[in-house]
Amino acid sequence: MTIKGKAYVMGAFEHPTRDAPDKTTAQLHAESARGALADAGLSFADVDGYFCAGDAPGFGGLSMIDYMGLKNVRHMDSTEMGGSSYIAHVGHAAQAIAAGKCSVALITLAGRPRNGGNRPGASLKPGPGGLSDGPPEAGFEAIYGGSTHNTYGMCAMRHMHEYGTTSEQLAWIKVAASHHAQWNEHAFLKNVVTVEEVVNSRMISDPLHLLDCCVVTDGGGALVVTSPEVARSLNRPRVRVLGAGEAPKGVMGGADLDLTHSGAVWSGPRAFAEAGVTPADIKYASIYDSFTITVLMQLEDLGFCAKGEGGRFVADGNLISGVGKLPFNTDGGGLCNNHPTNRGGITKVIEAVRQLRGEAHPKVQVQNCDLAIAHGTGGSLGVRHGSATVILEREA
Repeated sequence: MTIKGKAYVMGAFEHPTRDAPDKTTAQLHAESARGALADAGLSFADVDGYFCAGDAPGFGGLSMIDYMGLKNVRHMDSTEMGGSSYIAHVGHAAQAIAAGKCSVALITLAGRPRNGGNRPGASLKPGPGGLSDGPPEAGFEAIYGGSTHNTYGMCAMRHMHEYGTTSEQLAWIKVAASHHAQWNEHAFLKNVVTVEEVVNSRMISDPLHLLDCCVVTDGGGALVVTSPEVARSLNRPRVRVLGAGEAPKGVMGGADLDLTHSGAVWSGPRAFAEAGVTPADIKYASIYDSFTITVLMQLEDLGFCAKGEGGRFVADGNLISGVGKLPFNTDGGGLCNNHPTNRGGITKVIEAVRQLRGEAHPKVQVQNCDLAIAHGTGGSLGVRHGSATVILEREA
C-alpha cells in the first residue's frame, strides 16, 4: 500500500515556552495539541488517531488520551525512535489514514529537561526545582493509595452488584486455565484447581482471591509478520490477519465512568467488522487474563455473550477445550502459564497461532480450528487502559 497523496499535514504548532517551571509535561503536550488543532481549524473532538513517543508521561498514549479528553480515538501509536520518532509518526499516521484506521491524527511532543520533568518515576509535588512529572493522573488517583489489585477488585465488585455475578463463576475461569496448563510443560502453575480451592484462597482485593490473580513470571516472546509474498515463499502454515481494532478507555476525570465495561466494546466490533466475521464464527479465543474478572468482562464486551451474562457463560467448564463451546487460553494463560514482565499480550497471539497451525498440545488442540481471536487489555481495567483485538485465520 502506498501513502502517496493519501494524507495531508493540515495543522502545525510550536509551543513558545523555553523554560517551564510552572507547567507539567502533560500540560505542554495538551497546549501543543490545542495549538495544532486550532491551526487546522479542528478540535479535540475531531481526533480519532493519537501518536506520541517516550516523552509522554505515565502510560504514554493512554495517559495523554485520558488527560486531553480524547473520546473518539480508534488508533494509537507510541513508537519510540528518539528524536526521529515524530517524523516516523507522520509516515505511520499516513499509513493509518490510508488504511482507514483513522482520519484525524494528532502527534505531540513535550518535555521539561530544564526543570527535571522527564525523570522516570518523579512525583508531582512542588519542590525547590518546581513541578516535576509523573503520570498526569497521579495527583488525582495516587493520593487514594489505589493499586492494580484494587482497581480490578472495584470492577469485579461493581459487576457483581450490577449483574449478580458470583465468586464461584469467576473461579471457573481459573479452573479452565488450570485444566489447560497441566499439559504445558513450561507452565508456572501446572496443578488443576477446583472452584472451591479458588474461592477459599486468601482474599487479595475483595472480591478477588489469590487464585483470581495472574502469575508473575520472567520470560518473553516474539512474532514475525510478513507480506503475503514472503508468506507464500515459506514452508510454514500460513496464519492470515483478517481484522484488527484498538481503543483506549480512561476515567476522563470520572465523568460517565462505567466500571463494568472495557475498551473491548469498541476494539472488538472494529476487528469483527474488518474481518467480516462474528463472535459465533470464532473457534478459539485468546483472552487477556490478568485477573479472572478481566476475562469475564472482555468476553461480554467482545460479543460472546450479553453484558451481565458473563458469569453464566464461563461457568461449568464452558471455556475448557474439548468440553465447552469457547475454548480459551489453552496454554494456561496468564492465570497459570506465563505473564512475562507483567505484559501478557504477545502470549495471546502466540497461542492463537499455535491453535490455527494445529500445533497446540494434543490434549487441548481445538478441532478444525480455522478462526481465532486474540484480545488484550493493557494498563488497568478500572482506570485507563488500551484494548487491542485481532482476528486470525488459518489459510487453507
